[in-house]
Amino acid sequence: MIIFDRFTLNNGLKVIVHQDNTTPLVAINVLYNIGAKDEHPEKTGFAHLFEHLMFGGSVNIPSYDSALQKTGGENNAFTNNDYTDYYLTLPKENLETGFWLESDRMLCLDFSLKNLKIQRNVVIEEFNQRYLNQPYGDIWLLLCPLAYKVHPYRWATIGKDISHIQNATLEDVKEFFFKHYAPNNAILVVAGNIKTKQIEKLANKWFSPIKQRKIPARNLPQEPAQKEKRMITIKRDVPFDAIYKTFHMCSRTNYDYHATDLISDILSNGKSSRLYQALVKNKKLFSEINAYITGYIDAGLLIITGKLIKGVPMEMAENAIEEELTKIKREPVPKYELNKVKNQVESSLVFSEAGVLNKTMNLAYHELLGNAENINEQVNKYLKTTVKQIHQLSNKIFNPSNSSTIYYFAQK
Repeated sequence: MIIFDRFTLNNGLKVIVHQDNTTPLVAINVLYNIGAKDEHPEKTGFAHLFEHLMFGGSVNIPSYDSALQKTGGENNAFTNNDYTDYYLTLPKENLETGFWLESDRMLCLDFSLKNLKIQRNVVIEEFNQRYLNQPYGDIWLLLCPLAYKVHPYRWATIGKDISHIQNATLEDVKEFFFKHYAPNNAILVVAGNIKTKQIEKLANKWFSPIKQRKIPARNLPQEPAQKEKRMITIKRDVPFDAIYKTFHMCSRTNYDYHATDLISDILSNGKSSRLYQALVKNKKLFSEINAYITGYIDAGLLIITGKLIKGVPMEMAENAIEEELTKIKREPVPKYELNKVKNQVESSLVFSEAGVLNKTMNLAYHELLGNAENINEQVNKYLKTTVKQIHQLSNKIFNPSNSSTIYYFAQK
């Protein structure tokens, strides 16, 4: 169980404090409630661009990294469809440096054309390397718009089209910053050998002077239920044929979320899982096969991906996957099999809470979902899942009209 204190500053910044006396390090996590789903359809990739811009210097600190490294600290960040997360660790003796750095870039970035050009080029290079010049790298650029037609999950975090970043102006990024990067749109979590009173003092000193900003109301279009099977076929310069299948599922806060996660584990968590045993080990149709969920806050996807053994026809491979999905729909999962994946998830969750940095991330995320206290309820929500719930959900999710499939052929 993770015990923590919480308070909110006058400017709306939510602060969570977790005391952990077992480490000399302190972790600071700042989560901003801004992700790729908040972008304008003609200006996508901005949330990710800002992840880079936030390290390019703030109004008073020209180099974030060098200032932190002098204290023995480390930092990084990530962006996804739902939020952006910045985190750092440093010796507790230098704790205030972390507050100084994070508050200054929340106050205002160094909005210079030089910095924008540098970071814009970094993102463009990342797009080319990770999405265009890497085998199967463009799959999310293809899957997202195939599975989603209305919701902004229809574009990848990198953006719908790299020209949106290439054409980003200084005014564009300023507007984006002041719309979304604000104390009343952020969650600050601090963990380590610290006291709540100490964090209250530092938070008030460094963050309270930052004024609230007007955050636009989030009014996202909801994806309608998919009524027909979707499919595309492509050819690329890759070593093996591959198949990608997606099925729409519930949101992260839905009652059925944890059971859906367990379904993906039954199918593909480890070498004893159903898809591996049937399609890799026994039938030898795939060299690898995986099933997982996206975990989006809004309604997400359950995804099955597989690399085919050379010479295996694509239709045969897909039919074999469908056979396994029919089995889990037709026959209730044996209780021992469900208990096995429950135990795997329980150990994984316990491991994910090891270390102060992981705890700050998890606390911030659950606060974003509605209440940080729910972090202590996750194991029970998985353990409460029943065989009946798995059976009902499998029949609901694995409906052919709910699927989108990509045949990803290797060029001969």
